[in-house]
Amino acid sequence: MSKKKKAPFNIPQLKQTITVNCCKLDEKQLSFLELSLSEKTKVMFVNGPAGTSKTYMSVYSALRHLSANEELDLIYVRTVIESADKGLGALPGDLEDKFNPYMVPLMDKLDEMLPQNTTIKSDLLEKQRISAFPVNFLRGASWKDKIIVADEAQNFTFKELTTLITRIGENTRLFICGDSMQSDINGKSGFEQMCRIFNDQQSKDKGIEYFQFNEEDIKRSQILKFIISKINQKKS
Repeated sequence: MSKKKKAPFNIPQLKQTITVNCCKLDEKQLSFLELSLSEKTKVMFVNGPAGTSKTYMSVYSALRHLSANEELDLIYVRTVIESADKGLGALPGDLEDKFNPYMVPLMDKLDEMLPQNTTIKSDLLEKQRISAFPVNFLRGASWKDKIIVADEAQNFTFKELTTLITRIGENTRLFICGDSMQSDINGKSGFEQMCRIFNDQQSKDKGIEYFQFNEEDIKRSQILKFIISKINQKKS
């Protein structure tokens, strides 16, 4: 019996005013891209273990939208919760100095995806087309013409996630990336609960998507696949 061929992915062809580089994508990542670049998609909850390209695919998708529409800005949102049982204490400097260490994942992705022999990255940052904020500084904000990437969302409380989502305005897209296996806020995470609320057909019809990466989607290393597998076995 012949193997049934999968239908080709219907990935929107956005114009590119900025060169955005990308690694070779597998079928799961192409499926993500089909959703993330779709005009219908307004919010994506992205759940999965470490190393499954949640942040990579979200930032890449955000940059593709940024390239296609000069009116859009990219905002990277994280909590300042430290992923350790004991904190390092207060960091010196102003808000920007304190938050800079938490921007490392975004800066790594920008270095990887934007051409190194140009001023594209520095221009985008200087013009504030790319910026970052702690989640607890969002109250009162209203987003129009924004692409939001909320990273490490398993460290957001339900109240913080509610604040985040309710900032959304016209021509705004929101990527909420988290790992329901991990949380550094002692059982107060609202990420899994919020995912469950919006993982239904009614939400999908409104442009709110839930996307799940699994341990077989881990790209970082084979040893990480083994580690995640062992942890999942222990939990079950």
